[in-house]
Amino acid sequence: AASRRRVLQNSSRRHQQTLLNQLREVTGTTDIQLLQQALQVSNGDLAEAVAFLTEKNAKVPQQDEATYYQTAQIGNDRYISVGSQADTNVIDLTGDDKDDLQRAIALSLEESNRAFRETGITDEEQAISRVLEASIAETKASLKRTHPEVWSDSPNPHDRKRQDSCPVGLKNVGNTCWFSAVIQSLFNLLEFQRLVLHYSPPARVQDLPRNQKEHRNLPFMQELRNLFSLMVGSRRKYVDPSKAVEILKDAFKSSESQQQDVSEFTHKLLDWLEDAFQMKAEEDREGEKPKNPMVELFYGRFLAVGVLEGKKFENTETFGQYPLQVNGFKDLHECLEAAMVEGEIESLHSAENSAKSGQEHWFTELPPVLTFELSRFEFNQALGRPEKIHNKLEFPPMLYMDRYMDRNRDITRIKREEIRRLKEHLTVLQQRLERYLSYGSGPKRFPLADVLQYAMEFASSKPVCTSPVEAIDTSAPPGESKFCTTTPSSRLPVHKPFTQSRVPPDLPMHPAPRHITEEELRVLEGCLHRWRSEVENDTRDLQGSIARIHRTIELMYSDKMMMQVPYRLHAVLVHEGQASAGHYWAYIYDPHHCCWMKYNDISVTKSSWEELVRDSFGGYRNASAYCLMYINDKKPFLIEEEFDKETGQVLNGLDKLPPDLKEYVREDNELFQRELQEWDAAQAQRNLLCRKPPQQDPEYMEQPSPPNDSKHLQEDTERAISRAAAEQDEKSPEMLLSANGSALNPPPPHRVVEVAIPHVGTFVIQAREGGYDDEVTMMTPNMQGIIMAIGKSRSVYDKCGPEAAFFKALKVEYTRLLRLAQEDTPPHSDHRLQHVIVYFIQNRAPKKILERTLLTQFADRNLGFDERYGRNIMNVARAKLDLIKPDEVNMEEYEMWHQDYRNFRETTVFLMIGLELFQKKSYVEALMYLIYSYQYNKELLAKGPYRGHDEELIAHYRRDCLLKLNEHAAALFETGEEPEVTGGLSVMNELVVPCIPLLLVDELEEKDVVAVEDMRNRWCSYLGQEMEPNLQEKLTDFLPKLLDCSTEIKSFAEPPKLPSYSTLELCERFGNVMASVTLGRTPADGR
Repeated sequence: AASRRRVLQNSSRRHQQTLLNQLREVTGTTDIQLLQQALQVSNGDLAEAVAFLTEKNAKVPQQDEATYYQTAQIGNDRYISVGSQADTNVIDLTGDDKDDLQRAIALSLEESNRAFRETGITDEEQAISRVLEASIAETKASLKRTHPEVWSDSPNPHDRKRQDSCPVGLKNVGNTCWFSAVIQSLFNLLEFQRLVLHYSPPARVQDLPRNQKEHRNLPFMQELRNLFSLMVGSRRKYVDPSKAVEILKDAFKSSESQQQDVSEFTHKLLDWLEDAFQMKAEEDREGEKPKNPMVELFYGRFLAVGVLEGKKFENTETFGQYPLQVNGFKDLHECLEAAMVEGEIESLHSAENSAKSGQEHWFTELPPVLTFELSRFEFNQALGRPEKIHNKLEFPPMLYMDRYMDRNRDITRIKREEIRRLKEHLTVLQQRLERYLSYGSGPKRFPLADVLQYAMEFASSKPVCTSPVEAIDTSAPPGESKFCTTTPSSRLPVHKPFTQSRVPPDLPMHPAPRHITEEELRVLEGCLHRWRSEVENDTRDLQGSIARIHRTIELMYSDKMMMQVPYRLHAVLVHEGQASAGHYWAYIYDPHHCCWMKYNDISVTKSSWEELVRDSFGGYRNASAYCLMYINDKKPFLIEEEFDKETGQVLNGLDKLPPDLKEYVREDNELFQRELQEWDAAQAQRNLLCRKPPQQDPEYMEQPSPPNDSKHLQEDTERAISRAAAEQDEKSPEMLLSANGSALNPPPPHRVVEVAIPHVGTFVIQAREGGYDDEVTMMTPNMQGIIMAIGKSRSVYDKCGPEAAFFKALKVEYTRLLRLAQEDTPPHSDHRLQHVIVYFIQNRAPKKILERTLLTQFADRNLGFDERYGRNIMNVARAKLDLIKPDEVNMEEYEMWHQDYRNFRETTVFLMIGLELFQKKSYVEALMYLIYSYQYNKELLAKGPYRGHDEELIAHYRRDCLLKLNEHAAALFETGEEPEVTGGLSVMNELVVPCIPLLLVDELEEKDVVAVEDMRNRWCSYLGQEMEPNLQEKLTDFLPKLLDCSTEIKSFAEPPKLPSYSTLELCERFGNVMASVTLGRTPADGR
């Protein structure tokens, strides 16, 4: 019972101190007694306490010096965090504790006290339960959504299958990206991973936990073990942490929702793990003080050395995560120096009884895992809300902590004093240099060397002519110069009433001295030249001195003696967004592959130090590091793999797991394997039902016959072949098709004929007697070429028969298509759309595929209308097709090539319709066509550069369409009207947000990344504006979705259904729309 009371007392003190820290952060007041008075006067209402301190201007009471020096009890020092007063009343000048800032006004003391009295749980723990419960509710609610969400699972389990040994991601189950970032950082500490996986609960609590902590921590510990085991051996690309979240939700009942803070969650997580391991350690101890592995891994100790009014004090404190201020500092060492030294500390190591006060921190013991919290949020009292600090802060991949160790106190103090002296001298030199570089007394200042140069140029300038008005003498006769070269004294005055009153008569063409002798000019130029050289030398000397001082300061701690405590950067937790909303992810170093990995919820990708710097240092976009995790580089056990004791081999996968977890992972893998098999079976059944008859040729291969054999069509086909044969062989089919009748002969009479057009119908057109020009142009391009080739082979037919004529026609047609494939054509005249053979040639299809495709075209049944030539050649082609043996042409490969071409035509239709709608400013309708055209085109280009269209062109219009939709949605939101706001957010949620991962999946495309940042910045800019509470609520709910940086594409809207187009219609419409755009073209080099 006494132990229970002590725990409750400690928790009560921590709870009260948390409220004091929140109030101090909100108001900026550091006086402890004043803060306590404000809470007492307000009866625990933080809002009233804030008003009391900021509006009432209450009188500040004097501190009691006796309480200033009190220190914490040794038994409670594990609860003291840097930046909190705990129960010591010792002022810790590094303490800002901004982790609780977002709840400073939202929580009330009365509710916290009541909840604590009833459950023994602090308000911090209840706050965590609220966000966890909200996460579970969000997961359940997402199942009821009718529109597709970007974070829903892909129905295809192969999209969720783990690739080789790629790390496993964690699913974001609703505002839990902070959970993923922290868990992945800890999981990749292999020593921590082993501790969790091999944890076994105390034997005495396996049947029935005795207290609240055991009820909470032990089930959570088991779920964390399960989660870690799946992250080790699962076959899934990512796993669902909902069960661990469920445990926490069940422990803390609440219905409110908020985005949880990374550092606070890490602090509480380590607290719970520490308690769980403490129970186990107490059971296993054998008369010794129990060792808690969590404390040994994550907790260190520092010595606080302070002076107040000449009185010295020292006390030792334990810390876990060490908080650092970001604002006003450029790198991590500057932050640490500021955190380690507060106030005026000369008296700390001087013999004089000085009245100055301050304190220093010296680390006596550093933990193997050293975590820094970077405080990037501050409270804006004018706006009444927290704001994020986006300042740039650099940090090194290797951090040497020697200068902050207590054992190096004397050396560090000497070096700090030397640095202070150097910086003072540096300040003087920089001020002197500034006088040289910014010379003058007015608002505009210039480098002194340049001023002297300008003066030298002015002195050496000579006046030219007179005023600009008189310089142009319109009365001068032609051939004479209109520009005067005489001096002002030799000119005759000319009276010009309209200009003389406005312009001085002796104004030179450019500034120059009016009266200066050669001697004066020589002396002045000599002085100016000498002065300028002196100024330049002085400037160089100052710059050199400043550079040397900077270098000396940088190398101050570079000697080997101060490089004995190396800490290597292990993980960086990044936050993107603003204070009220954002997204978290982590960069974690993989020491075995010597590379950085990016853990962004379910997406785990290889990264680089350059990408980490861009996203973590700050000052670029809205992303910056929020938490840094360093590990002792001299303790390799933290990241060492586990070895088999018998074989000495590294343990991988399931071999790393204890028996109970090994079985758990096996069951989950078997469940996922069944899901894969069921999907494959369902897809095979669907393909079987949807498979087309193999004997049916696609539209681009055949000219369909009309329903009834047309006598006119038969006659026209015969005339076309005859006409083609009559022309010279060197003329191309295109010339024949476009040629007009001879101008020497009278135009033949016209008549009405019937022509069948594929997928369109039968047309009645007017044609010239004896010619086939108009009718041929209405047929497919394939049929046009075949008819021309047969016409050119008629003489061979008459001499040698149909087989020889067939080979002649085949050669003519293939030669023509080969020439078309080699032409460098603009996008609006793409021969690939007109001829499948051209597509095959450009993409190096096998010869057998080309031959069979060309044979199939010559076997078109429509050639049967020509009884003299076409029918016999068609029969030869069909006979050749029948002679092809199954082992000569791989029909699966043949079908694959033709399927690729069908995909190319389908992509073309998507692109064509998307561009047409975009030009009509129908952006909502155009988006899906452009999205799918880009995705399908990317798949085509992955097989070869000529398989698809210009990727840059499609990306440009896809990006532009999203930007215009974002602009439209933002304009609707700015109206503030409920229907417009709802409509704008609907456009964002259903169209823009699901498409953002498509733009981020390839971060090498800088234009897409910039476009995404422009869209996000537009919406983040609203956070600093006044708006109605309902709008603020909707914006806060929407921003996490917009700022989610996951590049995983999990599900999407079904592609639009495409209409059917004939080849002629498709070529015409595509050519028209491509002719109207000028960005990019299909590559042609190397064909």
